[in-house]
Amino acid sequence: MRRRSRAEVEVLVAEYAASGLRRKAFCAGRGMAVATLDGYRRRLRQTAVGPRLLAVELHTAREKACPAVAFSGMAVGLGKGGRIELGGSIDREFLAELIGVVERA
Repeated sequence: MRRRSRAEVEVLVAEYAASGLRRKAFCAGRGMAVATLDGYRRRLRQTAVGPRLLAVELHTAREKACPAVAFSGMAVGLGKGGRIELGGSIDREFLAELIGVVERA
């Protein structure tokens, strides 16, 4: 089999991330070994330059007119030492959106 270009690898990894499939099912559908996909993902993570930042827009519960979740605080640990800290009342919809963004990153 020929070697994939970096652009092809990036597309393949992005397709896997968007698929929602487990690695084994995704790879079976493309006729490739799971170890190959794992190697591509690892290589892309290692060559990423600087931290990846995602735009997040915050809407308060009053702006959304939705019930808020009241709690004293929460911290989400991210790869390479990153961290998101939230405190006070957080809108349920915002929290769900934030979790979705973090899971897709």
